[in-house]
Amino acid sequence: MAAPCPEDPSLERHFKGHRDAVTCVDFSFNTKQLASGSMDSCLMLWHMKPQSRAYRFVGHKDAVTCVNFSPSGHLLASGSRDKTVRIWVPNVKGESTVFRAHTATVRSVHFCSDGQSLVTASDDKTVKVWSTHRQKFLFSLSQHINWVRCAKFSPDGRLIVSASDDKTVKLWDKTSRECVHSYCEHGSFVTYVDFHPSGTCIAAASMDNTVKVWDVRTHRLLQHYQLHSAAVNALSFHPSGNYLVTASSDSTLKILDLMEGRLLYTLHGHQGPATTVAFSRTGEYFASGGSDEQVMVWKSNFDVVDYGEIIKVQRPPTMLASSSGNLTVSILEQRLTLTEDKLKQCLENQQLIMQRTTP
Repeated sequence: MAAPCPEDPSLERHFKGHRDAVTCVDFSFNTKQLASGSMDSCLMLWHMKPQSRAYRFVGHKDAVTCVNFSPSGHLLASGSRDKTVRIWVPNVKGESTVFRAHTATVRSVHFCSDGQSLVTASDDKTVKVWSTHRQKFLFSLSQHINWVRCAKFSPDGRLIVSASDDKTVKLWDKTSRECVHSYCEHGSFVTYVDFHPSGTCIAAASMDNTVKVWDVRTHRLLQHYQLHSAAVNALSFHPSGNYLVTASSDSTLKILDLMEGRLLYTLHGHQGPATTVAFSRTGEYFASGGSDEQVMVWKSNFDVVDYGEIIKVQRPPTMLASSSGNLTVSILEQRLTLTEDKLKQCLENQQLIMQRTTP
């Protein structure tokens, strides 16, 4: 049998331990740990080092629906059908603190990039923001008219995006607590949403089998993908911002090249629906989970470069705050929205801009 091509993603390992469908996965920032949640009410903490023992965290009284590591990796947040949010210390003891304010299933938990705040989404139709260290509920965002399945902070922490069964994606200003825009193009429940690493675009997945990418400044629909044959349950951006991975009830994972606007790979690993997927913080790996109770870790391979360098280029903090905007991002956007024959001209223009703005 021919050896697999090194550029193709490869299944690195799979973890067995959950006793029901896996609902969520997330890597720690140093990629040494992988957390997963399941309908079995447990959280599992897997160690990427071979032959290491996994930790099973018990505390939630019903299905665990979502999980997210804090940026420092010292905390792990989870949400559950038991209406609570728990903050765990991801070590052998597995101690946790309970946050209560939602009145229905908590579907989503996400730490802000500074680790100070947590945003949650729930079937009670609200998005809530919490102070992590004061362990205190701060405020609610309440314009959705159906279950809210997902909520995320922007990379700079100024915006929040939420996805709902009311078929909308809403963009919120964290400071003013106002809804800045509603994206209404999806034809069914919106299952998942996330920010591009640059913070200028969002991608959403839906039960209408599609993935859509919007610009959060112009609110224009940049890309639309209809590649899956069933609901798209989750998605994750590669940290370079060039790729997107999706997980679907058609049992496949798909990797999209956002620069070219095309499908790169379809991965068949799960038996039954693929429910969750997430890239590691460097993009070297991605993990997936499914109704088959399996957690799988894949090596990306398709973008073999210095991942650390990419992250430095993609999100320099000064550029995020600068009024001239992120040059990397403006190239990305022009690639997304212009045809190939205009790309060369656009890159030459960017080169001139960079020469002019270099001190």
